[in-house]
Amino acid sequence: MIFRQLFDSGSSTYSYLLADDGSALLIDPVLEQADRDAALIGELGLKLLWTLETHVHADHITGASILKELLGNRIAVSAAANATGADRVLRDGDKIEFGNRFLEVRATPGHTAGCLTYVLDDQTVAFTGDCLLIRGCGRTDFQGGSAMQLYRSIREKIFTLPDDCLLYPGHDYRGLTATSVREEKSYNPRLGLPKTEAEFAHCMANLNLAYPKKIDVAVPANLSCGREARVERST
Repeated sequence: MIFRQLFDSGSSTYSYLLADDGSALLIDPVLEQADRDAALIGELGLKLLWTLETHVHADHITGASILKELLGNRIAVSAAANATGADRVLRDGDKIEFGNRFLEVRATPGHTAGCLTYVLDDQTVAFTGDCLLIRGCGRTDFQGGSAMQLYRSIREKIFTLPDDCLLYPGHDYRGLTATSVREEKSYNPRLGLPKTEAEFAHCMANLNLAYPKKIDVAVPANLSCGREARVERST
């Protein structure tokens, strides 16, 4: 299996390319990196089947629609995201196949109402988006977020994976690239196993975070799977 972790420095976003037997998936593509991603996929001789979103992002615009124009892939998003322009809406328990492998879809709402985690078929790797970050988690104060829901999502859908399962987040602002279930259970200051739901909710209610700089542009564009940005890019 081919696996590449890709980075957008402008938003500190990780995108993930997975491929097997010539068929590929791209998780959380970024608009500004669409040409880079398309070139890499071409160099590796891959056919991009799907772009997958972990959620409707507030800090960057997805590259899903421009990649569809360039490469002919289909677009998949959470059913709970209520986005338009997707070829498939995903629900808990769905499978996305590529080559001889597949990703299992786990609904992990809380950061937003439509967050998904993608788990590789052998449960050695999971892609957590902004739900669970390295020693942190996504904020819960907009887009239908809920601290209690996020706590339960992580405890029931991610911490139930094998301890040695590697976790790849949607962002990291310190240069870290991956973690594991065992590490986050032990060292996550917000969500480690001693923390109760009430303690977590209190923590999240007192973060006092700044309003996301790009949210007013990014969220409307991402609710159309980036189609509006694709039109602007081509004009």
